[in-house]
Amino acid sequence: MKVLVIGGGGREHAIVHTLKKSPKVDHIWCAPGNGGIAAEAECVAIKATDIDGMVAFAKEHKPDLVMVAPDDPLALGMVDALEAAGIRAFGPRKNAAIIEGSKSFAKDLMQKYNIPTAGYAVFENSADAIEYIKKNGAPIVIKADGLALGKGVIIAQSVDEAIEAVKEIMEDKKFGDSGNNIVIEEFLTGPEVSVLAFTDGKCVKPMVSSKDHKRAFDNDEGLNTGGMGTISPNPYYTDEIAKECMDTIFIPTIEAMNKEGRTFKGCLYFGLMITPNGPKVIEYNARFGDPEAQVVLPRLKTDLVDICEAVIDEKLSDLDIEWDNGAAACVVMASGGYPVSYKKGIEMFGLNDNGGVDGATVYHAGTKYENGKFYTNGGRVLGVTATADTLDEALEKAYAAVGKISFEGAHYRHDIGKTK
Repeated sequence: MKVLVIGGGGREHAIVHTLKKSPKVDHIWCAPGNGGIAAEAECVAIKATDIDGMVAFAKEHKPDLVMVAPDDPLALGMVDALEAAGIRAFGPRKNAAIIEGSKSFAKDLMQKYNIPTAGYAVFENSADAIEYIKKNGAPIVIKADGLALGKGVIIAQSVDEAIEAVKEIMEDKKFGDSGNNIVIEEFLTGPEVSVLAFTDGKCVKPMVSSKDHKRAFDNDEGLNTGGMGTISPNPYYTDEIAKECMDTIFIPTIEAMNKEGRTFKGCLYFGLMITPNGPKVIEYNARFGDPEAQVVLPRLKTDLVDICEAVIDEKLSDLDIEWDNGAAACVVMASGGYPVSYKKGIEMFGLNDNGGVDGATVYHAGTKYENGKFYTNGGRVLGVTATADTLDEALEKAYAAVGKISFEGAHYRHDIGKTK
């Protein structure tokens, strides 16, 4: 069969790499793809958000399955448009993707259906938001309501910092129209857990747990990023907590979306915090996390094509999904200056043979390939991933592979898997 993967980052490389293992897959397109993906799929120069262009391509080339991976095209209705053209697509429709596209929608949904989350308030103007901050104090969490590439969340440690965040988002439009409204939340404490789940709207099957490291620098310091590294499994996610999450969060969320007439089919990401009062939802994503996918998918033993088809056909309950019992670790190599400003077009070295480390895989996030050489082409450049029997072994392999790769200004954290 022929598969089209929409997107061009590390997550999409992990999806393509996983699909290539399927004996059912003969050909993969990736639009737009990147330098590393080009070695495993035919890259097509169509923007991930170009719905008309993507539908036209799909009509002409007739893929048997389309996987819509990033948040933007999902929120814009890419799946709806593909389905309307008679093309089988994996991912939520526009009216369900709002669970990520609007944080205020997600918070209101959780409040309405008693799904545990942080206390919050939604604001349409900065003056009211600032008044609320002065009244409630800090630490406090400020979130742009819309999509912001994973960077629209500021954990403010002081009232002044929180007020500055409100002004940047609402007045300076740091994230464009995504910041027209903001959500202000109470500050929660505890270990964070990422749980991705397959769902066909009737059944929900969680994947193995993971932990993302959002801050730019060691010891969880610096600005929030799209993610600087991940591990799987998450050591804080016990069987008891998993059962509690299933009963109080996962199933209630799927049921809530159904009751709202917004049936969710695809991959639903639960960003959780294990607080002293039990697990609570920090955020939902309407797709595979990035870089969570880079440590979860390598542990998947069941054919990803079978899972996607079961989701589309609403037969997920009939499928037994198997996972590797080992561990995986991903270290993100980023451009110097990320997540603020950084150069592109810097030549990269040592990418052949995954650094020569057995069990390591290098997922390309922001790269391009020209005249036999790789160059940087984004903020997060590579996700250097390794699998092993234990987490310590996986981390050792991932860092060994990182040590074989170089480019000017390369930046990565040295404590992935070592912090709370």
